[in-house]
Amino acid sequence: MALPQAFEQRMQRLLGEEYPAFRDALARPQARGLRVNPLKITPEAFARQAPFTLTPVPWAAEGFFYPEEQRPGRHPWYEAGVYYIQEPSAMAVGTLADAQPGQRILDLCAAPGGKTTHLAGRMQGKGVLVANEIHPGRAAILAQSVERMGIANCIVCNETPEHLAQKFPHFFDTIVVDAPCSGEGMFRKEDNPAQAEWTPELPAFCAERQADILDCAAQMLRGGGKLVYSTCTFAPEEDEGSISRFLERHPEFEMVSVEPAPAQLSPAHPEWAEHGHPDTAKAFRLWPHKLDGEGHFAAVLRRTDRVEGDIPTPRSKLSRKEQELLDTGIRLIQEQVKTLPADSSIVLRKEKLFLLPDACALDLSGLRVKTWGVELGTMKKNRLEPAHALSHVLPAEDFCRICNLHEADGSAEAYLRGETFPYDGEKGWTVVTADGFVLGWGKAAGGMMKNHYPKGLRWVGK
Repeated sequence: MALPQAFEQRMQRLLGEEYPAFRDALARPQARGLRVNPLKITPEAFARQAPFTLTPVPWAAEGFFYPEEQRPGRHPWYEAGVYYIQEPSAMAVGTLADAQPGQRILDLCAAPGGKTTHLAGRMQGKGVLVANEIHPGRAAILAQSVERMGIANCIVCNETPEHLAQKFPHFFDTIVVDAPCSGEGMFRKEDNPAQAEWTPELPAFCAERQADILDCAAQMLRGGGKLVYSTCTFAPEEDEGSISRFLERHPEFEMVSVEPAPAQLSPAHPEWAEHGHPDTAKAFRLWPHKLDGEGHFAAVLRRTDRVEGDIPTPRSKLSRKEQELLDTGIRLIQEQVKTLPADSSIVLRKEKLFLLPDACALDLSGLRVKTWGVELGTMKKNRLEPAHALSHVLPAEDFCRICNLHEADGSAEAYLRGETFPYDGEKGWTVVTADGFVLGWGKAAGGMMKNHYPKGLRWVGK
């Protein structure tokens, strides 16, 4: 692998006698990882059942390495949201954030959704998770990841950090900032443009942008709250440097010592940054020559003052016609599912019904919102057409009608291709599963199961 000369010179200077091992690591194939979705299955049960060769990722309880040739991204269980394909080093951020049920959490730079879905799994559907992405196309990908993983308590926004800071002052318990960076840690990843786009000036440019994002994050964190900052670069200017400058601007923050820290995570280097704050030694670097993963940096900080923001709650009232439509919709939903998550409400937005957890009932006026709660279905002349998102948010046993297919005999794959198949079960809307994990909807009638798997998600040429 040919690396930029300026990058090599800097890394040789920083790493000294370690540099040959670092350089050799960048020439090896990248590690492959997946992270189990605990909203669907425990890591222990998945390891027993999975048709893959798995090795645990030491720094992430939900993570596993897998061999490249097994390709779990082309398996029906992936489409059912049983796991998420994620680079192993990136899983460390979710571990360090240590999300808890009931918290208010913001993933500020969230696409494509790896860290969001990691946080959501640990929250177990309790509390509120706001996942934001400033680029519209990437925000759509983020929303799709949230839907596939069956996350009910997530609000996906397509906003600037500045606008969010105006809306949510001192509101969140934990904020994750996986900051846009120069991407040096991804140089060996296939089909990654980071190396081609890198210039010696890029780290300084990224550091300025990181400062703006971090300042916005500081405005949104409540007193005692946790800020987790991460990058996928080796550049000290963006790592120890960005955190050192943040601590200078924000004396109300302190670095946190993570105990016990995963053994594979190496201490950061304050001496590598200009005017490096000594406490940045409590941050972590993940090196490709010291673990099976790409290059990352992660730091955990705490806000030490006592500021606390208000909860922005919405105020709305339905018309009589809307209330009648909502009542009809609730009755029709109850014909499809046996139970819905507690501490939630069914709300009407135009002709669509949504499941909104109580913790997500916030005033989002003025924000660009991609998803808010879980779409349950669309009312059409006193009929309900259930939404794909509803099929993913509940386990199979919570639905009234189930058609179970299997990965081993190819029937689940045929469903994912959009095929209709013979079926002699009860007519009506039916969830279709792969080995018990819900894939989507079908509609049984006349001895056939009509396929309602979304056309945009269907397997083509697989």
